[in-house]
Amino acid sequence: MSTGRFVEVVRSGALSTVQDLGRPGHAHLGVPRSGALDRPAHLLANRLVGNPADAATIETTITGVSLRVGQAATVAVTGAWAPVTVNGRPVGWSAPVSVPAGARVDVATAKRGLRSYVAFSGGIAVAAVLGSRSTDLLSGLGPSPLAVGDRLPLGEVAGPPAPVDVAPTGTLTEETTLRVTLGPRADWFTDDAPGILTGAGYRVSMLSNRVGMRLEGPALPRRIGGELRSEGVVLGAVQVPAAGTPVIFLADHPTVGGYPVIGVLHPDDLPLAAQAAPGTPIRFQIVEGARKGPFLYRKR
Repeated sequence: MSTGRFVEVVRSGALSTVQDLGRPGHAHLGVPRSGALDRPAHLLANRLVGNPADAATIETTITGVSLRVGQAATVAVTGAWAPVTVNGRPVGWSAPVSVPAGARVDVATAKRGLRSYVAFSGGIAVAAVLGSRSTDLLSGLGPSPLAVGDRLPLGEVAGPPAPVDVAPTGTLTEETTLRVTLGPRADWFTDDAPGILTGAGYRVSMLSNRVGMRLEGPALPRRIGGELRSEGVVLGAVQVPAAGTPVIFLADHPTVGGYPVIGVLHPDDLPLAAQAAPGTPIRFQIVEGARKGPFLYRKR
C-alpha cells in the first residue's frame, strides 16, 4: 500500500460528507451557509487533534464510516455517540487517538444522536469552493458525498493534539425541545396555531436530510391562504408548506422560499436539531414573541 497524507474511504456509510464552517455571506448568490450541522461537535473534534477551527472534518450520518490512513495521524470522533475502533480494537470517543500508517479507523452505527464528526490532524484538504470545503447537497458545491475508494488529502499538521484523555460533551436526550421565536410570518396562522406548535408534539420524519428536518404531527391552521411571494429564509427557519406540518431548515437550506415561516429556532438549538434522528419526539418552546392570551396578529 502506498503511503502519504491522505485517508481512503473503505466504507462510506449512509451519507458521509466533508464539512467545515461553511460559506457564510453568499445568500445573495443563492448559496446557503452549508457546513457542519453540529458545529460544536465539529469544533471539538478539530481541537482534539490540534487543528484550527476552520479545518474540514468528515460528517457521518447514523451508520458511520470506515477510513484507512496513509500515514500516522491523530484522529478524534465526536457528535453522535458511536463505538470507534482502530484496526478492530476499541478506542476512545471524544478523545485524541494516535493511529499508525495504514491503520483502519471504523466508526460504527450511532447509538445516540445522528451525526458524528471525524477529524484527522491536518484536516481534510480538498479544494475549497467559495472559501469552503463543505459539501452542499442542494447547491451541488464542494466534494461529492464520500464513496468507497475515494482518497482525501490531509493538510499539514498545525499543532499538537489536545492534552486530554477524553473531552466532556453534552448529553443527547431521547426527546428534543427546541426553542423558537415566532415570525416573520406568524400572522399567516390562526390564533391557536402557536399552541398547536408547542403543545402537540412532533416526530422527526424519515424524509429529513441536510436541507431540512421534516416533522410528522398536527398541521398548523392558516389564517391567510394563497401564495406568499418568495422571500429570503434563514438557517433554522420553521417553514410551513401547504400540508401544514413544519419543516426546519438546516445548513443546506434554500435561500428563498414561498411558504410562510412561523418561527425561527434559537441558534443554540441548531446542534440539537442536527442530532435528532428519524422518530425522535420534538417539542417546541416559544421563547420570544410569545404573548399571554390570544395572539393579536395583524390581519392582511
